[in-house]
Amino acid sequence: MRFFDMKVAVLLLGGSTAASAWKVYTVPHSTTGQDDTPALVAALASGNFSSNASILFKKGVTYNIFTPITFPAFTNVEVHIEGNLTYPSDIPTIQNIVGSSGFPGAWFTFSGGTNVTLRGSTDPKWGWVDGHGQAWWDANQQVNRPHGWAFSKISNGIIRDMKLWKPIGWNFATSGSSNLHAFNNKIVAVSSTKVPSPRPRFSSASDTFNSHSLSTQCAHFHAVHLESDGFSAGGTNMLFENNHIQNGDDCLTVGSGAKNIHFRECVRETYALAFLAHSNSYCEGGHGLSIGSLGKGGSVADVQDILIENVQMKNTLYGARFKSWTGGNGLARNVTWKNIFFTNVPFPIYVTQNYWDQGIGPKPNTTSTNNTHIQDFLFQNFVGTIEDKPYVEGSCVSDPCWYAVPGATGKEVAILDLYPGTGSLFSANNVVAKGILGFTETGAQVRVMCSSTTVSNDVGFKCWDGPFIPTRAGL
Repeated sequence: MRFFDMKVAVLLLGGSTAASAWKVYTVPHSTTGQDDTPALVAALASGNFSSNASILFKKGVTYNIFTPITFPAFTNVEVHIEGNLTYPSDIPTIQNIVGSSGFPGAWFTFSGGTNVTLRGSTDPKWGWVDGHGQAWWDANQQVNRPHGWAFSKISNGIIRDMKLWKPIGWNFATSGSSNLHAFNNKIVAVSSTKVPSPRPRFSSASDTFNSHSLSTQCAHFHAVHLESDGFSAGGTNMLFENNHIQNGDDCLTVGSGAKNIHFRECVRETYALAFLAHSNSYCEGGHGLSIGSLGKGGSVADVQDILIENVQMKNTLYGARFKSWTGGNGLARNVTWKNIFFTNVPFPIYVTQNYWDQGIGPKPNTTSTNNTHIQDFLFQNFVGTIEDKPYVEGSCVSDPCWYAVPGATGKEVAILDLYPGTGSLFSANNVVAKGILGFTETGAQVRVMCSSTTVSNDVGFKCWDGPFIPTRAGL
Protein backbone atom coordinates (compact mmCIF):
# COMPACT_ATOMS: atom_id res chain seq x y z
CA MET A 1 0.00 0.00 0.00
CA ARG A 2 1.21 3.50 -0.84
CA PHE A 3 0.32 6.65 1.01
CA PHE A 4 0.50 10.24 -0.12
CA ASP A 5 3.38 12.41 1.04
CA MET A 6 2.15 14.69 3.82
CA LYS A 7 5.12 17.00 3.20
CA VAL A 8 3.57 17.86 -0.15
CA ALA A 9 0.32 18.88 1.54
CA VAL A 10 2.18 21.01 4.08
CA LEU A 11 4.21 22.73 1.36
CA LEU A 12 1.05 23.46 -0.58
CA LEU A 13 -0.55 24.98 2.49
CA GLY A 14 2.44 27.07 3.53
CA GLY A 15 3.47 28.08 0.01
CA SER A 16 0.12 29.60 -0.82
CA THR A 17 1.10 32.87 0.85
CA ALA A 18 3.26 33.69 -2.16
CA ALA A 19 0.16 34.13 -4.30
CA SER A 20 -2.05 35.82 -1.74
CA ALA A 21 -1.55 37.43 1.68
CA TRP A 22 -2.33 35.12 4.57
CA LYS A 23 -5.25 36.26 6.73
CA VAL A 24 -5.96 35.46 10.38
CA TYR A 25 -9.45 35.69 11.83
CA THR A 26 -9.57 35.51 15.62
CA VAL A 27 -13.00 34.34 16.71
CA PRO A 28 -14.54 36.91 19.10
CA HIS A 29 -15.85 35.80 22.48
CA SER A 30 -18.94 37.12 24.25
CA THR A 31 -18.18 38.25 27.79
CA THR A 32 -21.83 37.84 28.80
CA GLY A 33 -22.01 34.07 28.30
CA GLN A 34 -23.82 34.22 24.96
CA ASP A 35 -23.35 31.93 21.98
CA ASP A 36 -20.08 32.63 20.14
CA THR A 37 -21.16 30.83 16.96
CA PRO A 38 -23.12 33.68 15.22
CA ALA A 39 -20.12 36.01 14.96
CA LEU A 40 -18.00 33.25 13.43
CA VAL A 41 -20.76 32.24 11.00
CA ALA A 42 -21.10 35.87 9.86
CA ALA A 43 -17.36 36.13 9.22
CA LEU A 44 -17.38 32.89 7.24
CA ALA A 45 -20.35 34.10 5.18
CA SER A 46 -18.37 37.16 4.09
CA GLY A 47 -16.11 34.92 2.02
CA ASN A 48 -13.01 36.74 3.26
CA PHE A 49 -11.60 33.71 5.05
CA SER A 50 -12.39 30.85 2.67
CA SER A 51 -8.85 30.69 1.31
CA ASN A 52 -5.32 31.40 2.52
CA ALA A 53 -6.46 31.99 6.07
CA SER A 54 -6.39 30.84 9.68
CA ILE A 55 -9.51 30.66 11.83
CA LEU A 56 -8.19 31.05 15.39
CA PHE A 57 -9.89 30.20 18.68
CA LYS A 58 -7.36 31.91 20.93
CA LYS A 59 -5.71 30.44 23.99
CA GLY A 60 -7.06 31.48 27.38
CA VAL A 61 -10.68 31.71 26.21
CA THR A 62 -13.49 29.17 26.60
CA TYR A 63 -15.81 29.64 23.63
CA ASN A 64 -19.54 28.92 23.83
CA ILE A 65 -20.43 26.88 20.76
CA PHE A 66 -24.12 26.67 21.56
CA THR A 67 -25.24 26.16 17.95
CA PRO A 68 -23.66 24.09 15.15
CA ILE A 69 -20.97 25.46 12.84
CA THR A 70 -20.88 24.69 9.12
CA PHE A 71 -17.61 25.73 7.51
CA PRO A 72 -17.69 26.58 3.79
CA ALA A 73 -15.47 24.86 1.24
CA PHE A 74 -11.91 25.92 2.08
CA THR A 75 -8.70 26.26 0.10
CA ASN A 76 -5.48 26.52 2.10
CA VAL A 77 -7.17 27.14 5.45
CA GLU A 78 -6.30 26.13 9.00
CA VAL A 79 -8.86 26.01 11.82
CA HIS A 80 -6.71 26.35 14.93
CA ILE A 81 -8.24 25.62 18.34
CA GLU A 82 -5.90 27.02 20.99
CA GLY A 83 -8.73 27.88 23.40
CA ASN A 84 -11.39 25.58 24.82
CA LEU A 85 -14.79 25.01 23.22
CA THR A 86 -17.96 23.98 25.04
CA TYR A 87 -21.27 22.56 23.85
CA PRO A 88 -24.51 23.48 25.65
CA SER A 89 -24.60 21.61 28.95
CA ASP A 90 -28.34 20.83 28.98
CA ILE A 91 -29.72 17.89 27.03
CA PRO A 92 -33.04 19.38 25.73
CA THR A 93 -31.29 22.31 24.02
CA ILE A 94 -29.12 19.99 21.95
CA GLN A 95 -31.96 17.55 21.26
CA ASN A 96 -34.14 20.35 19.87
CA ILE A 97 -31.34 21.49 17.55
CA VAL A 98 -30.48 17.98 16.34
CA GLY A 99 -34.16 17.19 15.79
CA SER A 100 -34.75 20.27 13.66
CA SER A 101 -34.89 20.09 9.86
CA GLY A 102 -31.93 22.45 9.49
CA PHE A 103 -29.41 20.42 11.50
CA PRO A 104 -26.41 19.75 9.20
CA GLY A 105 -25.68 16.30 10.64
CA ALA A 106 -22.78 17.21 12.93
CA TRP A 107 -22.03 19.97 15.43
CA PHE A 108 -18.93 20.92 13.40
CA THR A 109 -19.26 20.35 9.65
CA PHE A 110 -16.62 20.90 6.97
CA SER A 111 -18.25 21.25 3.55
CA GLY A 112 -15.18 20.29 1.53
CA GLY A 113 -12.04 21.85 0.15
CA THR A 114 -8.34 21.42 -0.53
CA ASN A 115 -5.40 21.70 1.86
CA VAL A 116 -7.44 22.03 5.05
CA THR A 117 -6.03 21.61 8.55
CA LEU A 118 -7.94 21.13 11.80
CA ARG A 119 -5.41 21.75 14.56
CA GLY A 120 -5.80 21.61 18.31
CA SER A 121 -3.24 22.50 20.97
CA THR A 122 -0.33 20.66 22.56
CA ASP A 123 -0.93 22.55 25.83
CA PRO A 124 -2.53 19.97 28.18
CA LYS A 125 -4.88 22.60 29.67
CA TRP A 126 -6.08 24.17 26.44
CA GLY A 127 -7.54 23.10 23.13
CA TRP A 128 -10.24 20.89 24.70
CA VAL A 129 -13.72 20.48 23.22
CA ASP A 130 -16.16 19.70 26.05
CA GLY A 131 -19.29 17.83 24.95
CA HIS A 132 -20.77 17.44 28.49
CA GLY A 133 -21.57 13.83 27.66
CA GLN A 134 -21.74 12.63 31.26
CA ALA A 135 -25.37 13.74 31.74
CA TRP A 136 -26.36 11.88 28.57
CA TRP A 137 -24.64 8.68 29.70
CA ASP A 138 -26.10 8.80 33.21
CA ALA A 139 -29.60 9.18 31.75
CA ASN A 140 -28.92 6.52 29.09
CA GLN A 141 -30.25 9.16 26.70
CA GLN A 142 -29.89 8.21 23.03
CA VAL A 143 -32.48 10.45 21.37
CA ASN A 144 -31.18 13.17 19.01
CA ARG A 145 -27.52 12.84 19.92
CA PRO A 146 -25.24 14.89 17.65
CA HIS A 147 -22.29 13.67 15.65
CA GLY A 148 -19.19 15.67 16.50
CA TRP A 149 -16.87 16.52 13.59
CA ALA A 150 -17.67 15.86 9.92
CA PHE A 151 -14.36 16.39 8.14
CA SER A 152 -15.91 15.59 4.78
CA LYS A 153 -14.97 15.93 1.12
CA ILE A 154 -11.51 17.27 1.94
CA SER A 155 -8.54 16.67 -0.36
CA ASN A 156 -5.17 16.90 1.41
CA GLY A 157 -6.45 17.28 4.96
CA ILE A 158 -4.83 17.18 8.38
CA ILE A 159 -6.42 16.55 11.79
CA ARG A 160 -3.85 16.97 14.53
CA ASP A 161 -3.53 17.61 18.28
CA MET A 162 -7.30 17.68 18.81
CA LYS A 163 -8.64 16.84 22.29
CA LEU A 164 -12.29 15.86 22.87
CA TRP A 165 -13.64 15.64 26.44
CA LYS A 166 -16.75 13.52 27.10
CA PRO A 167 -18.25 13.82 23.62
CA ILE A 168 -21.94 12.95 23.50
CA GLY A 169 -21.72 10.54 20.59
CA TRP A 170 -19.73 9.94 17.44
CA ASN A 171 -16.50 11.88 17.02
CA PHE A 172 -14.57 12.24 13.74
CA ALA A 173 -16.04 11.21 10.37
CA THR A 174 -14.05 11.55 7.14
CA SER A 175 -16.61 10.60 4.52
CA GLY A 176 -15.57 11.43 0.97
CA SER A 177 -12.13 12.77 1.92
CA SER A 178 -8.81 11.76 0.38
CA ASN A 179 -5.15 12.13 1.30
CA LEU A 180 -5.80 12.62 5.01
CA HIS A 181 -3.33 12.54 7.90
CA ALA A 182 -4.81 12.37 11.42
CA PHE A 183 -2.29 12.23 14.25
CA ASN A 184 -1.70 12.98 17.93
CA ASN A 185 -5.42 13.33 18.68
CA LYS A 186 -7.06 12.42 21.98
CA ILE A 187 -10.65 11.35 22.66
CA VAL A 188 -11.66 10.91 26.31
CA ALA A 189 -15.22 9.54 26.43
CA VAL A 190 -15.02 7.86 29.83
CA SER A 191 -17.81 7.87 32.39
CA SER A 192 -16.98 9.03 35.91
CA THR A 193 -19.91 7.06 37.36
CA LYS A 194 -19.58 3.29 37.74
CA VAL A 195 -23.05 2.14 36.73
CA PRO A 196 -25.46 4.54 35.01
CA SER A 197 -29.17 4.62 35.66
CA PRO A 198 -31.37 3.16 34.38
CA ARG A 199 -29.63 -0.19 33.88
CA PRO A 200 -31.10 -3.65 33.30
CA ARG A 201 -30.55 -5.69 36.45
CA PHE A 202 -30.40 -9.27 35.26
CA SER A 203 -31.19 -11.88 37.89
CA SER A 204 -30.00 -15.01 36.11
CA ALA A 205 -26.37 -16.05 36.35
CA SER A 206 -26.88 -19.34 34.54
CA ASP A 207 -25.17 -20.15 31.25
CA THR A 208 -22.91 -17.22 32.03
CA PHE A 209 -20.65 -17.02 29.03
CA ASN A 210 -23.10 -18.29 26.44
CA SER A 211 -25.65 -15.57 27.06
CA HIS A 212 -23.72 -12.94 29.05
CA SER A 213 -26.83 -12.69 31.22
CA LEU A 214 -25.28 -11.89 34.57
CA SER A 215 -26.26 -10.81 38.05
CA THR A 216 -25.08 -7.24 38.65
CA GLN A 217 -23.90 -8.34 42.08
CA CYS A 218 -21.08 -10.41 40.58
CA ALA A 219 -20.59 -8.97 37.11
CA HIS A 220 -17.84 -6.58 36.09
CA PHE A 221 -19.21 -3.56 34.19
CA HIS A 222 -17.15 -1.94 31.49
CA ALA A 223 -17.32 1.88 31.47
CA VAL A 224 -20.44 3.25 29.79
CA HIS A 225 -20.38 6.00 27.21
CA LEU A 226 -22.97 4.89 24.64
CA GLU A 227 -22.09 4.84 20.95
CA SER A 228 -19.11 7.10 20.38
CA ASP A 229 -16.99 5.96 17.44
CA GLY A 230 -13.49 7.41 17.52
CA PHE A 231 -12.64 7.70 13.82
CA SER A 232 -15.07 6.72 11.06
CA ALA A 233 -12.79 6.28 8.07
CA GLY A 234 -14.68 6.77 4.83
CA GLY A 235 -12.56 7.78 1.86
CA THR A 236 -9.21 6.98 0.31
CA ASN A 237 -5.53 7.29 1.20
CA MET A 238 -5.76 7.95 4.93
CA LEU A 239 -3.08 7.66 7.60
CA PHE A 240 -4.05 7.63 11.29
CA GLU A 241 -1.06 7.77 13.67
CA ASN A 242 -0.54 7.96 17.42
CA ASN A 243 -4.15 8.61 18.39
CA HIS A 244 -5.33 8.00 21.97
CA ILE A 245 -8.98 6.90 22.10
CA GLN A 246 -11.09 6.03 25.15
CA ASN A 247 -14.69 5.55 24.08
CA GLY A 248 -17.74 3.31 24.01
CA ASP A 249 -17.92 2.14 20.41
CA ASP A 250 -15.46 1.44 17.61
CA CYS A 251 -12.02 2.92 18.12
CA LEU A 252 -11.75 2.87 14.34
CA THR A 253 -14.52 1.91 11.95
CA VAL A 254 -13.90 1.51 8.23
CA GLY A 255 -16.95 1.84 6.01
CA SER A 256 -17.83 0.85 2.47
CA GLY A 257 -15.87 2.69 -0.20
CA ALA A 258 -12.79 3.01 1.99
CA LYS A 259 -9.49 2.22 0.28
CA ASN A 260 -5.87 2.47 1.36
CA ILE A 261 -6.45 3.12 5.07
CA HIS A 262 -3.54 2.84 7.52
CA PHE A 263 -4.03 3.04 11.31
CA ARG A 264 -0.87 2.68 13.36
CA GLU A 265 1.63 3.60 16.02
CA CYS A 266 4.75 4.66 14.15
CA VAL A 267 7.49 2.32 15.45
CA ARG A 268 10.18 0.23 13.80
CA GLU A 269 8.92 -3.21 12.81
CA THR A 270 11.72 -4.96 14.74
CA TYR A 271 10.62 -3.45 18.05
CA ALA A 272 6.87 -3.21 17.47
CA LEU A 273 5.64 -5.73 20.07
CA ALA A 274 8.17 -4.56 22.66
CA PHE A 275 6.83 -1.00 22.49
CA LEU A 276 3.13 -1.85 22.37
CA ALA A 277 2.64 -1.92 26.15
CA HIS A 278 3.27 1.85 26.05
CA SER A 279 1.91 2.55 22.58
CA ASN A 280 0.73 6.02 21.58
CA SER A 281 -1.81 4.35 19.30
CA TYR A 282 -4.23 3.34 22.03
CA CYS A 283 -7.81 2.11 22.24
CA GLU A 284 -9.65 1.65 25.54
CA GLY A 285 -13.17 0.71 26.54
CA GLY A 286 -14.86 0.54 23.15
CA HIS A 287 -15.61 -2.00 20.44
CA GLY A 288 -12.19 -2.28 18.89
CA LEU A 289 -10.74 -1.90 15.41
CA SER A 290 -13.64 -2.61 13.07
CA ILE A 291 -14.38 -3.06 9.41
CA GLY A 292 -18.07 -2.49 8.74
CA SER A 293 -20.82 -3.02 9.15
CA LEU A 294 -21.12 -3.79 5.44
CA GLY A 295 -23.92 -4.96 3.17
CA LYS A 296 -26.91 -3.70 5.13
CA GLY A 297 -30.18 -4.11 3.22
CA GLY A 298 -28.41 -5.95 0.40
CA SER A 299 -26.11 -3.03 -0.43
CA VAL A 300 -22.89 -3.63 -2.36
CA ALA A 301 -19.77 -3.17 -0.21
CA ASP A 302 -16.30 -2.25 -1.43
CA VAL A 303 -13.39 -2.11 1.04
CA GLN A 304 -9.78 -2.62 -0.03
CA ASP A 305 -6.23 -2.32 1.28
CA ILE A 306 -6.61 -1.75 5.02
CA LEU A 307 -3.62 -2.02 7.38
CA ILE A 308 -4.05 -1.69 11.15
CA GLU A 309 -0.86 -2.23 13.14
CA ASN A 310 1.02 -1.55 16.36
CA VAL A 311 -1.98 -0.79 18.57
CA GLN A 312 -2.59 -1.32 22.28
CA MET A 313 -6.12 -2.41 23.25
CA LYS A 314 -7.34 -2.23 26.85
CA ASN A 315 -10.76 -3.28 28.20
CA THR A 316 -12.30 -3.21 24.74
CA LEU A 317 -15.10 -5.61 23.84
CA TYR A 318 -13.34 -6.63 20.63
CA GLY A 319 -9.78 -6.42 19.39
CA ALA A 320 -10.04 -6.88 15.62
CA ARG A 321 -13.59 -7.09 14.27
CA PHE A 322 -15.21 -7.54 10.87
CA LYS A 323 -19.00 -7.31 10.55
CA SER A 324 -21.26 -7.71 7.53
CA TRP A 325 -25.00 -8.28 7.24
CA THR A 326 -26.57 -11.46 5.93
CA GLY A 327 -27.93 -10.71 2.46
CA GLY A 328 -25.24 -8.16 1.64
CA ASN A 329 -23.16 -8.00 -1.51
CA GLY A 330 -19.70 -6.91 -2.58
CA LEU A 331 -16.19 -7.61 -1.34
CA ALA A 332 -13.76 -6.67 1.42
CA ARG A 333 -10.20 -7.64 0.52
CA ASN A 334 -6.59 -7.23 1.60
CA VAL A 335 -7.24 -6.38 5.26
CA THR A 336 -4.52 -6.83 7.88
CA TRP A 337 -4.49 -6.42 11.66
CA LYS A 338 -0.90 -6.75 12.86
CA ASN A 339 1.01 -6.38 16.14
CA ILE A 340 -1.98 -5.99 18.45
CA PHE A 341 -1.35 -6.02 22.21
CA PHE A 342 -4.61 -6.60 24.13
CA THR A 343 -5.51 -6.52 27.83
CA ASN A 344 -8.82 -7.83 29.23
CA VAL A 345 -10.51 -8.20 25.85
CA PRO A 346 -13.38 -10.76 25.62
CA PHE A 347 -13.21 -11.15 21.81
CA PRO A 348 -9.65 -10.53 20.53
CA ILE A 349 -10.45 -11.69 16.97
CA TYR A 350 -14.06 -11.68 15.82
CA VAL A 351 -15.34 -12.06 12.26
CA THR A 352 -19.06 -12.28 11.51
CA GLN A 353 -20.96 -12.34 8.26
CA ASN A 354 -24.23 -12.56 10.20
CA TYR A 355 -24.31 -9.11 11.82
CA TRP A 356 -27.37 -7.20 12.98
CA ASP A 357 -27.85 -4.03 15.04
CA GLN A 358 -29.99 -4.35 18.16
CA GLY A 359 -30.39 -0.58 18.27
CA ILE A 360 -32.62 -0.51 15.18
CA GLY A 361 -34.73 -3.62 15.67
CA PRO A 362 -34.77 -7.42 15.82
CA LYS A 363 -32.45 -9.68 13.87
CA PRO A 364 -33.43 -9.66 10.17
CA ASN A 365 -35.34 -12.71 9.00
CA THR A 366 -33.80 -13.29 5.60
CA THR A 367 -33.50 -16.34 3.38
CA SER A 368 -30.97 -14.67 1.08
CA THR A 369 -27.91 -16.72 0.15
CA ASN A 370 -25.92 -13.58 -0.67
CA ASN A 371 -23.17 -12.26 1.55
CA THR A 372 -20.38 -9.72 1.49
CA HIS A 373 -17.35 -11.79 0.54
CA ILE A 374 -14.05 -11.44 2.35
CA GLN A 375 -10.66 -12.23 0.88
CA ASP A 376 -7.04 -12.03 2.06
CA PHE A 377 -7.62 -11.29 5.75
CA LEU A 378 -4.59 -11.55 8.03
CA PHE A 379 -4.48 -11.42 11.84
CA GLN A 380 -0.80 -11.43 12.80
CA ASN A 381 1.01 -11.16 16.14
CA PHE A 382 -1.85 -10.83 18.62
CA VAL A 383 -0.60 -10.99 22.22
CA GLY A 384 -2.56 -10.48 25.42
CA THR A 385 -5.22 -11.51 27.93
CA ILE A 386 -8.78 -12.65 27.26
CA GLU A 387 -11.37 -11.46 29.77
CA ASP A 388 -13.20 -14.67 30.67
CA LYS A 389 -14.58 -13.57 34.03
CA PRO A 390 -18.25 -12.51 34.36
CA TYR A 391 -18.86 -9.04 32.96
CA VAL A 392 -21.50 -6.87 31.32
CA GLU A 393 -20.30 -4.44 28.66
CA GLY A 394 -21.67 -0.92 28.93
CA SER A 395 -23.78 -0.93 25.77
CA CYS A 396 -25.75 -4.00 26.86
CA VAL A 397 -29.47 -3.16 27.05
CA SER A 398 -30.97 -6.62 26.57
CA ASP A 399 -30.91 -10.12 28.06
CA PRO A 400 -28.95 -11.81 26.57
CA CYS A 401 -26.67 -8.96 25.52
CA TRP A 402 -26.43 -8.10 21.84
CA TYR A 403 -22.86 -9.40 21.61
CA ALA A 404 -23.67 -12.87 23.00
CA VAL A 405 -22.43 -15.70 20.77
CA PRO A 406 -24.41 -18.96 21.06
CA GLY A 407 -22.13 -21.76 22.18
CA ALA A 408 -19.24 -19.49 23.18
CA THR A 409 -17.46 -20.15 26.47
CA GLY A 410 -15.90 -16.70 26.89
CA LYS A 411 -12.41 -18.15 26.44
CA GLU A 412 -12.13 -17.83 22.65
CA VAL A 413 -9.16 -15.97 21.20
CA ALA A 414 -10.76 -16.13 17.75
CA ILE A 415 -14.34 -16.54 16.52
CA LEU A 416 -14.95 -16.94 12.79
CA ASP A 417 -18.72 -16.69 12.34
CA LEU A 418 -18.68 -17.13 8.58
CA TYR A 419 -21.42 -17.73 6.06
CA PRO A 420 -21.42 -21.34 4.82
CA GLY A 421 -20.51 -22.25 1.26
CA THR A 422 -18.95 -24.95 -0.87
CA GLY A 423 -16.30 -25.02 -3.58
CA SER A 424 -16.08 -21.74 -5.47
CA LEU A 425 -19.03 -20.40 -3.48
CA PHE A 426 -17.05 -19.87 -0.27
CA SER A 427 -17.74 -16.34 1.01
CA ALA A 428 -14.42 -16.26 2.91
CA ASN A 429 -11.11 -16.97 1.18
CA ASN A 430 -7.57 -16.84 2.54
CA VAL A 431 -8.43 -15.85 6.11
CA VAL A 432 -5.37 -16.53 8.30
CA ALA A 433 -4.42 -15.95 11.94
CA LYS A 434 -0.72 -16.37 12.76
CA GLY A 435 1.49 -15.60 15.71
CA ILE A 436 -1.45 -15.67 18.14
CA LEU A 437 -0.57 -15.79 21.85
CA GLY A 438 -3.55 -15.38 24.16
CA PHE A 439 -4.09 -16.14 27.85
CA THR A 440 -7.34 -16.22 29.79
CA GLU A 441 -7.60 -14.27 33.03
CA THR A 442 -8.70 -17.41 34.89
CA GLY A 443 -5.89 -19.55 33.49
CA ALA A 444 -8.35 -21.76 31.60
CA GLN A 445 -7.45 -23.23 28.23
CA VAL A 446 -7.81 -20.84 25.30
CA ARG A 447 -10.39 -21.86 22.70
CA VAL A 448 -11.65 -20.94 19.22
CA MET A 449 -14.91 -21.15 17.27
CA CYS A 450 -14.79 -21.99 13.57
CA SER A 451 -16.67 -24.22 11.13
CA SER A 452 -14.62 -26.04 8.49
CA THR A 453 -17.60 -25.86 6.11
CA THR A 454 -17.13 -22.09 5.83
CA VAL A 455 -13.42 -21.83 4.97
CA SER A 456 -11.35 -22.87 1.97
CA ASN A 457 -7.86 -22.71 3.51
CA ASP A 458 -5.77 -23.39 6.61
CA VAL A 459 -6.82 -20.51 8.90
CA GLY A 460 -3.79 -20.86 11.18
CA PHE A 461 -5.47 -23.02 13.80
CA LYS A 462 -7.62 -26.12 13.90
CA CYS A 463 -10.99 -24.95 12.62
CA TRP A 464 -13.47 -26.27 15.15
CA ASP A 465 -15.30 -25.32 18.32
CA GLY A 466 -12.62 -26.39 20.74
CA PRO A 467 -9.15 -25.68 22.16
CA PHE A 468 -6.84 -23.37 20.23
CA ILE A 469 -4.38 -25.56 18.32
CA PRO A 470 -2.06 -23.68 15.93
CA THR A 471 -1.49 -25.21 12.50
CA ARG A 472 1.30 -24.71 9.98
CA ALA A 473 -0.18 -21.47 8.60
CA GLY A 474 -0.44 -20.03 12.10
CA LEU A 475 3.20 -20.44 13.09
